[in-house]
Amino acid sequence: MCELNNFDEYYRIAEELVLYAGKIIEDGINSRKNIKSKGIDWDLVTEYDRKIEDKLIKQLLIQFPSHKFIGEETVAKEGCLPQLTNDPTWIIDPIDGTTNFVHRFPHTCISLALLVNKKVEIGIIYNPLMGQFFSARRHCGAFLNGKSIKTSDMRDISQSLVAMEPWLAKDPQYLASVYSRMHALVQGTHGIRSLGTAALTLCYVAMGAVEAYHIEGIDAWDVAAGKLIIEEAGGVVIDTDGGELDLMTPKVIAACNQQIAQQLVDLIKKADCEILHKNLN
Repeated sequence: MCELNNFDEYYRIAEELVLYAGKIIEDGINSRKNIKSKGIDWDLVTEYDRKIEDKLIKQLLIQFPSHKFIGEETVAKEGCLPQLTNDPTWIIDPIDGTTNFVHRFPHTCISLALLVNKKVEIGIIYNPLMGQFFSARRHCGAFLNGKSIKTSDMRDISQSLVAMEPWLAKDPQYLASVYSRMHALVQGTHGIRSLGTAALTLCYVAMGAVEAYHIEGIDAWDVAAGKLIIEEAGGVVIDTDGGELDLMTPKVIAACNQQIAQQLVDLIKKADCEILHKNLN
């Protein structure tokens, strides 16, 4: 197990490695890419995803050989999600927003989190293409490029800007709920936004650029670092049903405060009930 006085060193090395990985994204954004699908046409992977993850794990293992790892590309290769334990565990998304990266859309980032006793202690999300380095350590605040950030103080969902990802509707099991929830958000908020990267959108909640974000069908590496960054900025991240988020099977409502989170929970429940009512009739 790690001692608390090691967190400075953990953070220093993590920051150094993420900044280095950012240069790989910068170098690769305009290059020809070897693009593959992970079985579904919107879940893409490139050689850059693998290169960054391999580099991060290799270097972290040199520094911390007893630590464990959960990485998006490693899980895809091995075909199963490892169990989260109390041991120090790094959760890695080498490129969140790979489709954006493939299309040279500049909303793409590296996400790295360190969990100890199943709690996120360090979160780093870096978008090198726009020079945005988000970071947080538990009980130490959240930062963008070294400057403290806070969530919005909005209390009314109808006056809020809310983010949601419509691409999930490509999966037939999500199609009806996605369209119903999107319709509810269009009617019940100032507007909706979709960036194609969960990690970076969570950071935009943390910095107050959007009041809330809703997404399902994602994994731990999409949300681990962003969850801590939002919480340290004063926001909340909960399950779509309103309970505690299960990090390993996340159904996410992230919000600037508990009031907005609850209003979004209620809005989604109403939209889902309308689908159920239509199906029964």
